[in-house]
Amino acid sequence: MNTDLDDPRFTAVGLFAEAYTGLTARFAAQFEEHRLSAVEFEVLMRLARSPGSRLRMTDLAGQTSLSTSGVTRVVDRMDRDGLVCREACPSDRRSSYAVITPAGRTRLDEVLPGHLALVQQWFIGQLAPEQLTGMLESLRTIRDAVNPCATAGSDAETQAA
Repeated sequence: MNTDLDDPRFTAVGLFAEAYTGLTARFAAQFEEHRLSAVEFEVLMRLARSPGSRLRMTDLAGQTSLSTSGVTRVVDRMDRDGLVCREACPSDRRSSYAVITPAGRTRLDEVLPGHLALVQQWFIGQLAPEQLTGMLESLRTIRDAVNPCATAGSDAETQAA
């Protein structure tokens, strides 16, 4: 087993983690201005970008950084805040959907302009178009390998999210 600390695999994972941590820190203050946590923003985005603006709870868990029980807690809190609601699944009584509400869509619409400006400034704007294309292809390949459930409940148009 190679224990060379200069192994480029350590560098690749380390750079990815550092970039992700740096970006999430830049986004956190802006989310806070809009009374959202990063995970609440993630839930609203996933729901808004899904067919019918809804996902089964299990699919939402697969598409986010949350466990099934974590999704339940977040959706319960967001339901109390009026940002999402639950709907029963007509074909499976054991399942339910999380659905973005008009208030949730309004909150998301308030956040998006500033969020997109930060994404442009600190992420997309740092890359040449061909670098961005290559990175997106690479990230999809990795995502599909490590999290095959990440596109569950999405139609073909949103699977590339």
